[in-house]
Amino acid sequence: QLFETGGGLVQVGDSLRLSCAVSGLTFEGYAMGWFRQTPGKEREVVAAITRRSYDIYYADFVKGRFTISRDNAKYMVYLQMNSLEPEDTAVYFCAATLKVVGNDWWSQAANYNYWGQGTQVTVSS
Repeated sequence: QLFETGGGLVQVGDSLRLSCAVSGLTFEGYAMGWFRQTPGKEREVVAAITRRSYDIYYADFVKGRFTISRDNAKYMVYLQMNSLEPEDTAVYFCAATLKVVGNDWWSQAANYNYWGQGTQVTVSS
């Protein structure tokens, strides 16, 4: 129901745009998030966006380099990543949630009901 594309192997300083196609859900009813995970580490939030894009959240490490957006007409969510660093190397996942409650709903992986299979991003130095 969630399918990520756009990952790949890039050089330091390059950009990538990840896309997540959603099906089988009433997309406009869900807040969406991007997470990433490296081997041996827990999945961590990258960014999240509410149903109508009124509220957007970023992890501190994004530092203005990434932009999350969504197109409710197309059932798509995007993550534009600029100035990529080797530390950004990870599998990136998109996720959907109905649970927009509390101050930290957006950053908790356990709060998300639906997940994609992930797309690998590798940043080479």
